[in-house]
Amino acid sequence: MKLGKVEFCHFLQILALFLCLSGMNQAEITRSRSKPYFQSGRTRTKRSWVWNQFFVLEEYMGTDPLYVGKLHSDVDKGDGSIKYILSGEGASSIFIIDENTGDIHATKRLDREEQAYYTLRAQALDRLTNKPVEPESEFVIKIQDINDNEPKFLDGPYTAGVPEMSPVGTSVVQVTATDADDPTYGNSARVVYSILQGQPYFSVEPKTGVIKTALPNMDREAKDQYLLVIQAKDMVGQNGGLSGTTSVTVTLTDVNDNPPRFPRRSYQYNVPESLPVASVVARIKAADADVGPNAEMEYKIVDGDGLGVFKVSVDKDTQEGIITIQKELDFEAKTSYTLRIEAANMHVDPRFLSLGPFSDMTTVKIIVEDVDEPPVFTSRLYSMVVSEAAKVGTIIGTVAAHDPDASNSPVRYSIDRNTDLERYFNIDANSGVITTAKSLDRETNAVHNITVLAMESQNPAQIGRGYVAITILDINDNAPEFAMEYETTVCENAQPGQVIQKISAIDKDDPPNGHQFYFSLTAEAANNHNFTLQDNKDNTATVLTKRNGFRRQEQSVFYLPIFIVDSGSPSLSSTNTLTIRVCDCDADGIAQTCNAEAYILPAGLSTGALIAILACVLTLLVLVLLIVTMRRRKKEPLIFDEERDIRENIVRYDDEGGGEEDTEAFDMAALRNLNIMRDTKTRRDVTPEIQFLSRPTFKSIPDNVIFREFIWERLKEADVDPCAPPYDSLQTYAFEGNGSVAESLSSLDSISSNSDQNYDYLSDWGPRFKRLADMYGTGPECLYS
Repeated sequence: MKLGKVEFCHFLQILALFLCLSGMNQAEITRSRSKPYFQSGRTRTKRSWVWNQFFVLEEYMGTDPLYVGKLHSDVDKGDGSIKYILSGEGASSIFIIDENTGDIHATKRLDREEQAYYTLRAQALDRLTNKPVEPESEFVIKIQDINDNEPKFLDGPYTAGVPEMSPVGTSVVQVTATDADDPTYGNSARVVYSILQGQPYFSVEPKTGVIKTALPNMDREAKDQYLLVIQAKDMVGQNGGLSGTTSVTVTLTDVNDNPPRFPRRSYQYNVPESLPVASVVARIKAADADVGPNAEMEYKIVDGDGLGVFKVSVDKDTQEGIITIQKELDFEAKTSYTLRIEAANMHVDPRFLSLGPFSDMTTVKIIVEDVDEPPVFTSRLYSMVVSEAAKVGTIIGTVAAHDPDASNSPVRYSIDRNTDLERYFNIDANSGVITTAKSLDRETNAVHNITVLAMESQNPAQIGRGYVAITILDINDNAPEFAMEYETTVCENAQPGQVIQKISAIDKDDPPNGHQFYFSLTAEAANNHNFTLQDNKDNTATVLTKRNGFRRQEQSVFYLPIFIVDSGSPSLSSTNTLTIRVCDCDADGIAQTCNAEAYILPAGLSTGALIAILACVLTLLVLVLLIVTMRRRKKEPLIFDEERDIRENIVRYDDEGGGEEDTEAFDMAALRNLNIMRDTKTRRDVTPEIQFLSRPTFKSIPDNVIFREFIWERLKEADVDPCAPPYDSLQTYAFEGNGSVAESLSSLDSISSNSDQNYDYLSDWGPRFKRLADMYGTGPECLYS
């Protein structure tokens, strides 16, 4: 009959207990045949007991205390005069001793894995004197192990990787299980490993726990992950041993064992001829079952008639081959291209070269589609020249464009007026001849850059653009003039022949050989006695004095006309006037004062001083005005005058009215009754001493004065009322006045009316009006007479 796990554990406990009981005699104290002896002086009593270590079985499950052993001394005669005591680890708490017999028992369940042994001390005492009859001795109680702990994988679960296609026996990972039982006693801690799940792909070494591959040519592309269950069992794997399991996830890592392959042997793509350069024509991809670096590829064009027109590159993210245009396509020149493209792995593993070449070829045919293209000019840029003296209508040059399509549609020309805003040029729509439309001026614009548009006659939406640069040739049409506005002075003490000014000239024209100017005095100024002119022959001239003794009082300004001639053909000339002022100079010839009015200024008071005095006066005036303005503002009253109309003053309140449904803003009953006197309330924004009182009750006035007074009265009350709505709120006054020009029309008040109206004619209206005639009539038959 087979024993279960629990029955087998009980059997082991009983067997261990039997062994302990059978060896108890060796643990007992044996009486010595020789009696104790005493020596005088330094003598030693001979030990009368011999100790051995005790053993006790762990995990005792019984209800009674577990017997451990017995202490006995040969001094003990069995008469009860000796008692035994126990001290040390676990004494009294775990281990107890019968003080009469010396029997030791364990009162608690012991676990070797918590504490493997206990050290205790025993002593025999005289019961009467409580003195030791034997020296104290130490002994050890060892806890005997049983198989009560299963193996555990402390580092599990495990993950590991192994390259695909690895040979049989390739190490994957090592697993380790630990058993808390005593490795020195029995087989409780001796573990063996086995694989419960993962066969036949992997195996495990029984003693070491090393997991290895068990099948060759495991392909990641077929299955890339395996889940293994490893068991560790103690008792050397025998029946009755305890076991523990862990999981191991094994991932097959990729190797380059799959060459790239194009899904198709040939591809065909259609592209329009108008596709810009660098545009993508197509994307092709060779399939590779590998991943990561093993799937990286490079593409190249190895043959075909489109080597210079197309290029292929690789997309690093998708590993696609991208075909792009390198040159413009022209359907009229070539309608199709054929490319032979190769895809090859960049990282080849030599171990798998036997699987075939790690590259593949495909054919790509590109069909160019015809597109209605705009006209094309024979030149991208036309350069033309024209003289600025050219007359309107002069031919400058011709541009030409044609339709590149097979239809060769006629072309019409025009000028983009955004590039010729002043409309200087025209173009013949049919021939492309450019002519002048206005007079040209090189000095205004030396080069005109215009854009010529060429449109197909059959499809005006197709527009080609050509660029024309028209250079304007110069003619001598500008006379020379002074290079700048000269400020020339001459000192009163100047000497004859003294240089007072050097002048030069400019000319807006641009002759090919440069400018050459000639200077001279005009005929009327050639014989003057004050100044002369000397031409320096380098496009400059020098003005010199001819006398001395210039005086400002006599003449403060001289005007010298200078005649300038250029070297153009024909030459142009101009007369420019040089203004020369007479000045008072210092010893170094530097002008100090050039105005004749300076002589009439007060002595010792310069122009700068006068300006400073004037500035001070203006500053004082501004300060006085500011002070007066501030004082006036302070004197303004804080409240509104009674006679002042404040309706036009805009006062902003941060309070929005409640609208037409707000019945809290004012009292309608008070507005309807003029005779109600309101309590005067003081506004928070006016002086509290000034208050407005209500006016007395109105009398009947036959005109509209009462209404003005009523509104004015309500306005003043609202001004002093702190609870009144803002000025810009709408208030409704339900008041019709106390009287009327027609007086009352009510019959109730007619009895006391002073009206002189005669109602006697009501008697003539018949019986129906007799009652009214009696009420309002003046005859003796009146009811209230």
